[in-house]
Amino acid sequence: MTKTNIGWVRSWGAAPQSAHDGLGSLDDHPPLAGVTLRQVVRLSGGGRRVRVRFTNEFGTAPVTIGAARVGLAVPGGGVKDGRVLTFSGATAGTIPVGAPMLSDPVDLPAAALTELSISLYLPERVETCTCHDPVLDTGWTIPGDAVATSSLPDDASILPVRALISAVDVLPDAPASAVVVVGDSRTDGAGSTPDAHQSWPELLAARGAGFVVNQGISGNRLLNDRVGTSVLARFDRDVLATPGLGGVVLSVGGNDIAISCAPRDDGPLADFLKVFGGAPVTTDDVIAGHRQLVARAREHGVRVYATTIAPFEGSEAYTPEAEAARQVVNEWIRTGGAFDAVLDFDAVWRDPDHPSRIRAEFHSGDFLHGSDAGYRALAGCVDLGLFG
Repeated sequence: MTKTNIGWVRSWGAAPQSAHDGLGSLDDHPPLAGVTLRQVVRLSGGGRRVRVRFTNEFGTAPVTIGAARVGLAVPGGGVKDGRVLTFSGATAGTIPVGAPMLSDPVDLPAAALTELSISLYLPERVETCTCHDPVLDTGWTIPGDAVATSSLPDDASILPVRALISAVDVLPDAPASAVVVVGDSRTDGAGSTPDAHQSWPELLAARGAGFVVNQGISGNRLLNDRVGTSVLARFDRDVLATPGLGGVVLSVGGNDIAISCAPRDDGPLADFLKVFGGAPVTTDDVIAGHRQLVARAREHGVRVYATTIAPFEGSEAYTPEAEAARQVVNEWIRTGGAFDAVLDFDAVWRDPDHPSRIRAEFHSGDFLHGSDAGYRALAGCVDLGLFG
C-alpha cells in the first residue's frame, strides 16, 4: 500500500529541461515574445481545485507571465469554463531565474482523465525556454494576449515543446497519493500516437491506478547528464518533492548501458554519441545508482518499484556487450530484493523466439520504442493493487 495524503496531490507532470538539452525542437522556432502559449494536459486523478506549476528552472533571465488561465480543453484548441490564474493575488507574475512558480489555487472541478487547457501570455522575450522536449500533446502559440479566447484563432501555430509548465496539482475529494514514474524515452512515450495519451504511465492511470505522474525524459540516463539532467541529479526535484507522493517507479538504466557499450570512435552512432557526456559506466555503477535512489526514496517513507530493462536488439543502440549488461542488471532487479515489487517489462516485451528483441507488434518500427500496443501491454501487466 502507498501512503495517502489529505492535501494537494500531483496529477500531471512533465520533467523540465533546457531547450538546449533536449531534441532541439525549438532551435528553428521564432522567439517566444508577445505571444500566448496554449497547452493541453490530461489529469491522471481528479479533484475540485487545481493549481499550475510554471517553471524557469533552466532559464537565463526572469520570465514574465502577463496573464494566465486554466480551463477544460475542447478539441481543436478550444477552452470552456476558463479560470483566471493569479500569483499571490496578482494577475501577472515573474518567475526568477532557476525557479518554479506555483499559481494560486482555483476552483475547477475536474474528474480523472480530464483534459485541461493552460494558456499563458508572454509579453516579453523568453531568453532561454525551460521546456520538455518532445511533447506528445499538441500546443499552440497565438500572437498577442489571447488567454481569454475560447476558440483557437486562425493565426495560431504549433508549439513543438512543452513550454514553461511542469505540473498540475489538484485537491481531491478524498485522501489520495501519487505514484511517480521516472525514466527515459520509453517512459516518456516515444513512438506512441500523439494526442492519444498512449504512454504507459498514462495508460496505467486510465486503467484506474489513480494519480500517476510521468517524469520520463527522452534520452535520459541514470548516472550522467545529457539528454536532460541525470535521474540521480533530478530525483529530489522531479520525484521526492512531489505533493502527495506515495510511490516511485524506477524505469532507468537502459540508456546508460547502451551508450556505455556503443563504439564511440566509428560506426553509425559516432556523431550522436558525442552529445552524451560522462565516462562509460559499468553494470555495478547502474546497480549502485538504483540503490541510491531506493535509499533516498525510503527516507521519505514511500514504496519503491522498478521495471526490468526491455530488449533493444535491432535498434542502432544495440551491441552484444549491451545485451550482456542488460541481462546482468535485470537479474539484479528481479532477485536483489531492493524493491517493494518488480514490474517485469522485459518479460512482457521480449520475443519468445528471439528474447533480445521486442515482439514485432510491440515496437514502433525502430526496435527500441513501444507502439501503442506495446505500451498498453506494459500498463496491462501492472497489478493495480500495488498502488491501492
